[in-house]
Amino acid sequence: MRTKAVSESTLKERLSGILVHPTSFPSPYGIGDLGAGAREFIDFLEQAGQHLWQVLPLGPTGFGNSPYQSYSSFAGQPLLISPEELVADGLLTEEDLEDIPEWESELRVDFDKVAEYKETLFRTAFSRFTELSSGDLLKEYRSFVRKHEWLKDYSLFMACKEFHEGACWQEWTEEIARPDEKAKEKWTRKLKKNVDYYRFLQFLFFRQWSALKEYANSKNIEIIGDIPIFVSADSCDVWANPELFQLDSKGYPTSVAGVPPDYFSATGQLWGNPLYDWKQHKKTGYEWWISRVRSQLTITDYLRIDHFRGFEAYWSVPATEETAINGKWIKGPGADLFHAIADALGEDLPIIAEDLGVITPEVEELRDDFQFPGMKVLQFAFDSVDENAFLPHHYPYNCVCYSGTHDNDTTNGWYNNANELSRDKVRRYMSCDGNNVSWNFLATAWASVARMAIVPLQDVMRMDSDARMNTPGTAEGNWEWRYSKEQLKEEDAKNLWLTTQLYGRL
Repeated sequence: MRTKAVSESTLKERLSGILVHPTSFPSPYGIGDLGAGAREFIDFLEQAGQHLWQVLPLGPTGFGNSPYQSYSSFAGQPLLISPEELVADGLLTEEDLEDIPEWESELRVDFDKVAEYKETLFRTAFSRFTELSSGDLLKEYRSFVRKHEWLKDYSLFMACKEFHEGACWQEWTEEIARPDEKAKEKWTRKLKKNVDYYRFLQFLFFRQWSALKEYANSKNIEIIGDIPIFVSADSCDVWANPELFQLDSKGYPTSVAGVPPDYFSATGQLWGNPLYDWKQHKKTGYEWWISRVRSQLTITDYLRIDHFRGFEAYWSVPATEETAINGKWIKGPGADLFHAIADALGEDLPIIAEDLGVITPEVEELRDDFQFPGMKVLQFAFDSVDENAFLPHHYPYNCVCYSGTHDNDTTNGWYNNANELSRDKVRRYMSCDGNNVSWNFLATAWASVARMAIVPLQDVMRMDSDARMNTPGTAEGNWEWRYSKEQLKEEDAKNLWLTTQLYGRL
């Protein structure tokens, strides 16, 4: 087994940062985007002495608007495209942006209303773009299309999805639901205008994202990306590569992903994602996974992989089951996959392993053999008054300490809802009175030996439960949180800088 020694220079590296998804940025257009609000946040990070910005998955979202249920593992979210940047490119005019809808709240995203509004803007921009016969923008677009192999299938998938009025691909016309190359060519010609439109949107997203990443990196701020281990059944990934998944003849999963019953759920969690056919992946030399990781590491500097334990063993549930009870553990590809990725991309993979939940010694061995930092969540440390691995005095250096994640309540919300024994332990452990608990958690994370320390922006802003990003197990009201420009305060940046200096993370 290949292992990497931690060098003395690496041991001195102590980084910190903030978790916030771009949809949460301020903007007049109903949703955060990759324009001015994003740059103002990066300026805040620099002022606050931070070197990390963590985002959620950046792909185009489907039903439920979850970044963890995307139409593609390679594409970007068009709703993040900044209209103001399109004005600067000459694809929109100031007049095009005059008729902005009245949003019910600047602090929540109304995804349906935003999608309808931005679709109008994007179609206008596309119409102007198609009139170009020369120029740098057209050259950039043609280069982008040639460079990204995944774009051919993705743009056709989205055009076909629109043609079939949003239906899942398994319900499409037989010829294109399970197409050969000849059928793909036929439908690409048939839907050419919309195929070109979806290519255009991806060009805009990656153009704006690349400029934003360059801006962040110029200020010594690195971006931590995020990918879920599993993909959505209704995705280009499954449609274009059905042989890589456990599917029946009509394209439906035969077994699906989830987790078994535990202390928190008597029936477990049935996620419903199709499972991989790992034998087939191995036959290809894990080509799809290598491409996926390579693609994500071109737009981020680190990559958190959600549900890392599923690479060692995954919970497989027959697709006919209504709960996750009647599943079974099946061995995953383990080290074989990561050796293949390391051989292709380099030994020092900048991957963070999401190793929360019930983790076995085998999962820990897989994580540690490749020196991937795991995750420690401070809220979990105080859910119980007993000793546990989430308490900072048990941390190894090679981990990432969070106050909470996108799936947790805000720290203020957690503390307000915790039992008195948990609150008492917080106060005694952190030598505080609980009146500024989100910053007490922040300081504790920063003071820990963890290589990286990260808090959600809501905790920097001392927000309560109404600012929570996601509540697992609920179908509505998630992923909508936003903040206003006024809430990003210079005073918080100064205090964060002082805390970061105090604990040696500058």
